[in-house]
Amino acid sequence: MIKSARSMAGLPWIAAMAFFMQALDATILNTALPAIARSLNRSPLAMQSAVISYTLTVAMLIPVSGWLADRFGTRKVFIIAVSLFTLGSLACALSNSLTMLVSFRVVQGIGGAMMMPVARLALLRAYPRSELLPVLNFVTMPGLIGPVLGPMLGGILVTWATWHWIFLINIPMGVLGIIYARKYMPDFTTPKRRFDLIGFILFGFGLVLLSSGIELFGERIVATSIAVAVTFGGVLLLLLYIFHARRASAPLIPLPMFRTRTFSVGILGNVASRLGTGCVPFLMPLMLQVGFGYSALLAGCMMAPTALGSLLAKSMVTQVLRWFGYRNTLVWISVIIGALIASFALQTPTMGLALLLLPLFVLGMAMSTQFTAMNTITLADLNDANASSGNSMLAVTQQIAIGFGVAVSAAVLRFYENFDGSTEQHFHATFLTMGILTVISGLVFRMLKPGDGRHLISNREKRKKSAA
Repeated sequence: MIKSARSMAGLPWIAAMAFFMQALDATILNTALPAIARSLNRSPLAMQSAVISYTLTVAMLIPVSGWLADRFGTRKVFIIAVSLFTLGSLACALSNSLTMLVSFRVVQGIGGAMMMPVARLALLRAYPRSELLPVLNFVTMPGLIGPVLGPMLGGILVTWATWHWIFLINIPMGVLGIIYARKYMPDFTTPKRRFDLIGFILFGFGLVLLSSGIELFGERIVATSIAVAVTFGGVLLLLLYIFHARRASAPLIPLPMFRTRTFSVGILGNVASRLGTGCVPFLMPLMLQVGFGYSALLAGCMMAPTALGSLLAKSMVTQVLRWFGYRNTLVWISVIIGALIASFALQTPTMGLALLLLPLFVLGMAMSTQFTAMNTITLADLNDANASSGNSMLAVTQQIAIGFGVAVSAAVLRFYENFDGSTEQHFHATFLTMGILTVISGLVFRMLKPGDGRHLISNREKRKKSAA
């Protein structure tokens, strides 16, 4: 299919919009959880199912999005995805019980599973690998703002309106997204291939059981033996998928692409590092409200410096990678992020707000640098045959890692509640633990070679010189 300049110009904006909607919705719930809990007569610390149900659904169905986009076209699938996401948002706003809310979050997740991955797949098809760094740098910017703007916006809406509006605001964005996609979204397709139903069942339900098992540890609503059994069942299904994929002619997630070292390291690094970064938007608003007694509005606004830091760092990511390379950047930025997360254990209600705002601002800069570098190095060395599957696997990893971050941090918080101490001290211990895990995650990126990713920066420099 011939790509018009008009489509090419609008495509990054479409992907950026999809990334923003998905990232915002995944976190706007965090600040509103106490208000929703009161409305639904539930404990604020038992509300993570409303967050995890969305991320689990997205993670489970993302591999299907790649097959659907290849089969029916990126534009058609993207418009359907945004429509489902928008209708699911309306249904969430009308929910009057936690069960209804979780159910309609699943509907949202079905749309979210196709929305961002299909948009990014279109980018991979439209742009050569040498241009991925500036394009993904632009696209991920609103995705970084979403997780930190979400808690702030949630606090504003809960304070001056009702929690229902955190879902209703998705409707106008969804309608605009559909109109814009009809006008600018390219409709890429590939030759038909058989859908791997067995692989989908093994891989998808394996992810669900694994994540659910971790969540059950945190909620403590069942015996520990049941949580262990569910987690083990998830691991077993994933191992069975590997056995199946080695023998299938067209597996859902082809295993040979993991032989690309930068892709494998990027995937593993995403899982390890996002345990820490994924917990911050969940834990921080809860600590400020439940532990410190702050209002929802103030707790949400405290995340604004992270968004500002993310924006500022975007203009410096390429230069940082040019100076230090992907390997050193990712190793040390993980250490910095871990140290910042651990520093939140020192925060108390009596301390000045500036002492919390500064580390949140620096955290935003560090997260922006880490996410852009991780996403680019993960996809950079894949060939065209692996682009769709690799993109789907990266999207799965990102979503499941966010869910893991919430579930693991909730489990750690529940663990510390078994010990004497105040709620504030339990949050402090949780932040310290998650910070240490994040520092350790930096060891994953030592598996990169010093020269990995250099061609991405050098190609961009050559284009600049040619243009000059």
